[in-house]
Amino acid sequence: MEFGTFLLLQTPSADPSDVVYRRGVEITQAAEELGFRNMWLAEHHFSTYGLLSRPLTYAQHLADKTRTIRVGTAVIVVPLHHPLTIAEEIATVDLLSGGRLDVGLGRGYQRYEFERFGCDLGESRQRWEEAVDVMLLALSGKTFSYDGKYYRIPETTVFPQPVQKPHPPIWVTAQSPDSIATTARRGFNLLTGGYGVSIQKLREFRTAFEAGLAQHHHAQAPHVGVQRPVYVAESDAEARAVVEQARWNMRVTLSLRNNYERVESGRAMPVPYANEPTIERLLGHRHARHLRAPDPPAAGNHAHRPLQLQLLVRRPLAGRDPEIDAPLRRRRHAGVPVSAVNTA
Repeated sequence: MEFGTFLLLQTPSADPSDVVYRRGVEITQAAEELGFRNMWLAEHHFSTYGLLSRPLTYAQHLADKTRTIRVGTAVIVVPLHHPLTIAEEIATVDLLSGGRLDVGLGRGYQRYEFERFGCDLGESRQRWEEAVDVMLLALSGKTFSYDGKYYRIPETTVFPQPVQKPHPPIWVTAQSPDSIATTARRGFNLLTGGYGVSIQKLREFRTAFEAGLAQHHHAQAPHVGVQRPVYVAESDAEARAVVEQARWNMRVTLSLRNNYERVESGRAMPVPYANEPTIERLLGHRHARHLRAPDPPAAGNHAHRPLQLQLLVRRPLAGRDPEIDAPLRRRRHAGVPVSAVNTA
């Protein structure tokens, strides 16, 4: 098992962009010091929910500021871009980073973002399929052409070519049977989990993925990555502040996913949802491994999936490892979302 961490570059307090981006560099450098294998970067647009509009550009910046940690996208929202542009950027970052790039490809889910690009969210699955076909051809280093419904490309050769062969590892975020089946069919690595996904659901995803893989023959067995939200707090006061921000994330995520978002001058506003846990309830369970919100309300009332918040509270001082704690204190990044990548 290998461990990575994850950046949305969110800012509930609408901090200046340069402050948020510098903080991301500091977190990445500290993660490298602590032995994390990956830093994953999420693409979002047009609100303080996530300032990371160009994850591949930022991946290259982070690669320049580090030595060993791998940088990856989780994910590039494929339907919002032309696949040849994505392929060129993937190859460029892989080349300049010395082969330290991982590539997560997703369909996207926010109508708010798609509308502002003039894109149809309803076409995202079909566009993703064609775009991935094009990218794989482009990254092969061979001359190709493509004739699809959405993309028609005459004879083309893409440069530069990536360092990793035949291309950087490809991951797909999947939370549905169709997406998991597609990931297995293509032989891509699976990335799943996050808020609202129970351990039992993760087991079901893994079983479905393995069943899908059994129907195909791939040269290499794909990996499975699981994202679980974790925060390590120094004190109860810090834990309270962290839970406030976690609730902001829950509220904004659900509002954007279910199309009742409020964005005011670019600032994502936390819209309360039915039966959400109180701060006191979350703090009361902070020593537990996880806390699930109540079952979702009826359809039409901001329906959502149960949420799951994980908080890890540091053990007493006895037994601490100063080599591990020092970078945490120095970088002031006491907690980061953790992704565990099962390489079995």
